[in-house]
Amino acid sequence: MAKNEAKSQAENNDPLMQWATFNLAEETYAVDVMQVKEVLTYSFTEIAPVPGSAYFIQGILNLRGNVITVVDTRVLFGLPNTESTSNTRIVVMEFQDQVVGMVVDAVAEVIYLRQSQIERTPNVGTEESAKFIQGVSYHNDELIILLDLNRIIEENEHAKERIAEHAAEDF
Repeated sequence: MAKNEAKSQAENNDPLMQWATFNLAEETYAVDVMQVKEVLTYSFTEIAPVPGSAYFIQGILNLRGNVITVVDTRVLFGLPNTESTSNTRIVVMEFQDQVVGMVVDAVAEVIYLRQSQIERTPNVGTEESAKFIQGVSYHNDELIILLDLNRIIEENEHAKERIAEHAAEDF
């Protein structure tokens, strides 16, 4: 019984977390599943471009009366553009009272990781290249890059501020 209690105590100190995974440029990324509101089929979603928006903003969409900013995740991460496919999706996520849609190549699965399975953000040479990564993990022999939505939202907020400043200059 003591062995089971020790195991249970260790598991309580090492929480199990759920991550929603998606693919982008042959890499697998993940976000906290609790932040994912829904997944939209890209080809059936009408995205309106926003003149003067940040380089990584694809536009906005109306989701049941709510306007959502759509981020071109490939552009945001500095990846080459590609044509959308039947697997391309918009992952609608909510974080810090913001709702943002991220265009991804494909949605994969929900995985479970213990906190101890997550390694800190690797040193990849520059702050810029790792600014959206909160850690990495190996799951089923595959590297999973765990994203920090807080930083993505902050980048979106900075973009909105730049857009507002640009609009004010025009008037």
